[in-house]
Amino acid sequence: MPVFDLSVTPLRELNSALHGLPAGANDLAFEVVNPRGHHAVAAGIDASVTVDIKGSVGYYCAGMNDGGHVTVHGSAGPGVAENMMSGSVVIEGDASQYAGATGRGGLLVIKGNAASRCGISMKGIDIVVHGNIGHMSAFMGQSGHLVVLGDAGDALGDSLYEAKLFVRGSVKSLGADCIEKEMRPEHLEKLSELLEKAGVRGVRPEEFKRYGSARKLYNFNIDNADAY
Repeated sequence: MPVFDLSVTPLRELNSALHGLPAGANDLAFEVVNPRGHHAVAAGIDASVTVDIKGSVGYYCAGMNDGGHVTVHGSAGPGVAENMMSGSVVIEGDASQYAGATGRGGLLVIKGNAASRCGISMKGIDIVVHGNIGHMSAFMGQSGHLVVLGDAGDALGDSLYEAKLFVRGSVKSLGADCIEKEMRPEHLEKLSELLEKAGVRGVRPEEFKRYGSARKLYNFNIDNADAY
């Protein structure tokens, strides 16, 4: 397993190695030690690699991830997993602002708390937060799922489109056009699947409430009803 010590090796060498894997490469597991809050660690991955980061990272860790599986054994600064396409990112600690912003796919798991604007403008990503989330989370969320085991701050789901939000704890306030919705069997099934993928044990989907768009702030086209 290649090991990159960022106290002695430039970050550029790590990201170049992750981007330059030859076709058919067998050694797809990487370990990063002494990340020391570096920014853009493991950004732009476009292969099915596994990256274990032994410590905390700065801005934009695992941004634009497409197929990689990144675990941060610490906390992450703003923009972790921003614009993720596929794969998974797991944060063992806390995440700062706009975690998973504009994400189009894949799974982001935050085992601690997430700060403000978690999942802002999400476009298909699934986000599971074991702790609490801050204000304005899922702002303009278009599709995907945000699951919160703890509490949510002010203005949850402000200007929401069709992302589905599940919160187990309290919600300080709902944003414009965001309302509580019925939890139907298909939602319980999907929520159960996401909890299992995120390693959540001993929590039942029935303990959550679902929130979604009232569909008053954008054009709802009945011909596309199956997509909503």
